[in-house]
Amino acid sequence: MLENSRILITGGTGSFGKKFVSMTLKRFNPKNIIVFSRDEMKQWDMA
Repeated sequence: MLENSRILITGGTGSFGKKFVSMTLKRFNPKNIIVFSRDEMKQWDMA
């Protein structure tokens, strides 16, 4: 279902978002994953 798809995650730098991104990248081959967060520093660290 997530293979070759575009995924948008809001609040992606929290505990759920971080785990979801890592698991998705390990199991699937998405076209891209876009992560939005209100905390700019956490977003910088995640990149």
